[in-house]
Amino acid sequence: MTTTADPRTAASLREGDQGPSDTVVSDGARKAGGVAGWLDDRTGAAKLGAFLLKKVFPDHWSFMLGEIAMYSMIICLLSGTFLTFWYVPSAGQVVYDGSYLPLQGVTVSDAYRSTLDISFDIRGGLLIRQIHHWAALMFIVAVTVHMFRVFFTGAFRKPREINWVIGTILSMLSLIEGFAGYSLPDDLLSGTGLRAAEGFMQSIPIVGSYIAYMVFDGPFPGEAIIPRLYSVHILLLPAILVGLFTAHILLVLIHKHTQYPGPGRTQNNVVGYPLMPVYMAKAGGFFFMVFGVIALIAALVTINPIWAYGPYDPSPVTAGSQPDWYMGFADGALRLIPGWFEFVAFDRTWSMNVFVGAILLIPVLFGIAGAYPFIESWVTGDQREHHLLDRPRNAPTRTGLGVMAISFYLILFFASGNDLMAIKLHLSINDLTNIFRVSLLVVPPLAFWVTKRICLSLQRHDRETVLHGRESGTIIRTPEGRFFEKHDELDPFERWTLVQHDAVHPLALESGTDGNGVASPAARKDRLRAKLSHFYFKDVVQPVTPAELAAAHAHGEHEALPSAEPEREALPASEREVVKRQREENL
Repeated sequence: MTTTADPRTAASLREGDQGPSDTVVSDGARKAGGVAGWLDDRTGAAKLGAFLLKKVFPDHWSFMLGEIAMYSMIICLLSGTFLTFWYVPSAGQVVYDGSYLPLQGVTVSDAYRSTLDISFDIRGGLLIRQIHHWAALMFIVAVTVHMFRVFFTGAFRKPREINWVIGTILSMLSLIEGFAGYSLPDDLLSGTGLRAAEGFMQSIPIVGSYIAYMVFDGPFPGEAIIPRLYSVHILLLPAILVGLFTAHILLVLIHKHTQYPGPGRTQNNVVGYPLMPVYMAKAGGFFFMVFGVIALIAALVTINPIWAYGPYDPSPVTAGSQPDWYMGFADGALRLIPGWFEFVAFDRTWSMNVFVGAILLIPVLFGIAGAYPFIESWVTGDQREHHLLDRPRNAPTRTGLGVMAISFYLILFFASGNDLMAIKLHLSINDLTNIFRVSLLVVPPLAFWVTKRICLSLQRHDRETVLHGRESGTIIRTPEGRFFEKHDELDPFERWTLVQHDAVHPLALESGTDGNGVASPAARKDRLRAKLSHFYFKDVVQPVTPAELAAAHAHGEHEALPSAEPEREALPASEREVVKRQREENL
């Protein structure tokens, strides 16, 4: 084999090729092939293109969640580009003279006026605005649910830890991008949100007031925040999001796609359809389905009607102002943290009741989520590559932790509406707040325990099903008068799904001393790791082994065959025929 490059072009290498005698190549096809060959000579794109087009993707509905997120982001980019043609990112004051009569003659900001013009004077502007807003919400929902799927199936394990970290960063940045976007119209609701954000910044210990002054370029509200948010919203964060999304997709291609366990599916292959033509056709159709659903929602359901709120004015105090739903958990944390978290020390006021919920909570929660794959790998000692997904029931501790986190989030989310609940339900807001505080401490551990017990019970049911077959509902009466239920044996394909997962065991605690009796510096860390491993694998139900399955079948045959035949012979011939007919009818 030589490593010397052949100086001939692709066209010259194909000169001697002989095609089928009945094939006629048109001049257009020949010219297109020549252009493709010219490009391949200079870029080597043919090999990469062939690799991508032959890439196999598994077929399962849950994998569409990531596609919905990608398509929603594309819709946001397209609709946002349309909006930039007419939006004016300025807080300068003008007199509104547009089509919306109730606000004519009112002094508003340029940003608010241009948003009203897009809504009422630009043909299709309101529809595009609503498509943009709904697509942004759909993006956040899809990313969140996609992360749930990845977490509960263990798709974050080696070698996909980096992709999981990228996903958590994407999810966190999408919250910031959404906040920046709905703050741009400069209406009363978004201005109230900016006023709250300025207070959050000031709660940062020591440097908070300086940060708020720098961001707003002076006292609130100022005229710099709208142009700065605009630059962040359309340039900085979209570039980061698109870059992270591209890296995410590239890593999926490099690592190959995960798949659910099943017949023929191993750690070394992917069972599914190639990118071209099957998957591209399906993905293209699904994109237009997502676009159509978002457009339908945008056309029928009004969201963020800024004309009803009016322009922002710092003087009115608005009750019932709520942020977009994805910031609800942070708002709920603000309402639940006790007031005594604010204290005076070293001649300074430390507003921990605001700082913890508004500033610290989001990076801490997403930081814990991003670090989880490395924590689980360290606790379990599992350093293998995983390309087959887990059934959530087969990882009961992980599933319990995930449900515990979701319950924690939901309590904070519902707590953000404690004032509206108190008004509508005629309850005390203080009582509701205390209920949510207690629930935040009690419900997540309870959710973990209940979820883990459910997973363990499902594992035991799977084990019984494999060993003894599926309950058929058919009751058989034996000649001696006993009754038993007929169990149908599982087919090998269905049985494989129930037994394919690995047996797991807690890590053994090694001796804390070396051969000379000297205490190991890592002894304390090893003890902690052993305790966490025991917690993680406690009460685990091991999968059925081939030996156990063979023993169960042998035991069943021993009970059924030898015992029944002699008793059948002891019956009179007429009764034997009746029993035989009953069994044939039941079977």
